[in-house]
Amino acid sequence: MVREAGVCSQSVYTRPDAQKRNALFAVHRIGRLCNHCLMTRTETYQPLVKRRDCAHRIRGIDYAISEWGEPDAPLLVYLHGWADAGSTFQFVVDKLAASWRVVAPDWRGFGRTDCDCNSYWFPDYLADLHALLEIYSPQQPLRLIGHSMGGNVASLYAGSMPDRVQALVNIEGFGLKDSDPADAPQRYREWLLAEAGETEFSRYADFDALAFRLKKRSPGMSEAAAAFVAREWATREPDGQVRLRADPRHRLPSPVLYRRAEAKACWRATTAEVLLISGSRRSFASEYSGDADELYPEAARLTIDDAGHMPHFEAPAALAAAIEEFCRQTL
Repeated sequence: MVREAGVCSQSVYTRPDAQKRNALFAVHRIGRLCNHCLMTRTETYQPLVKRRDCAHRIRGIDYAISEWGEPDAPLLVYLHGWADAGSTFQFVVDKLAASWRVVAPDWRGFGRTDCDCNSYWFPDYLADLHALLEIYSPQQPLRLIGHSMGGNVASLYAGSMPDRVQALVNIEGFGLKDSDPADAPQRYREWLLAEAGETEFSRYADFDALAFRLKKRSPGMSEAAAAFVAREWATREPDGQVRLRADPRHRLPSPVLYRRAEAKACWRATTAEVLLISGSRRSFASEYSGDADELYPEAARLTIDDAGHMPHFEAPAALAAAIEEFCRQTL
């Protein structure tokens, strides 16, 4: 395991050009975005709690870490979902009532964590998490929060290393549909052919076009929040377009079939207190959470109203209150 002392810097937020505020713009078709929509430019969300941008060398990768709060405050570790970034937990951090130290890494190949990886293997996320926790909480079990893919990582880790996790908050991270072994030949074929080709995430005309897409997918989020997320998710190219901060190789099909029985074994081995959270507007939870309810019989459960798969975007106050009430019991 390789890791080095981390370095942190204070984030600086700048407002958009005042002359461009409230101007209408045409959204051109780039990637999947339609070419006939209009949206009003708005100010970017301004964080209430300052973020520190930190870096740690973890297993040969320079990991980008978002931190909030005082170093001696109780620790919360947040794990983001696929193609998201740790920094977008800002909305939830701003709604926390008590003093917490919140740590949120950008997974390898997402956000500001660059990775020269030929392939991405799910066990690497667990190993990266284990190394990260050795930095932030080497002696004490901790409170782990995961959303979607991050919730799946957190759940596998909590069952594999039960002595390291005191409390687990799983937000919409209830595994995938079980696979059929008969699909293995086709899956290997898809992987081999994709390895030889090119893959790419969508590009957008500008940050406002990406913000429009985000707002469409998560209608409960504000336009200011969408503008903030767009700038955390993407970077501007020399030609003025913006591209997602995500390695296109994440889009390659995995040759390894999902085996739900293995995930269930890890869930069953969990000893931490568990809170399962889902959004009311998403069928994801109803489709996949049945086993989770069965295997976490003592878990607390919460459905957040008027939220879909991204409650940290659409209902950060309700999510913050739920996390805080649950985790406060472990203090």
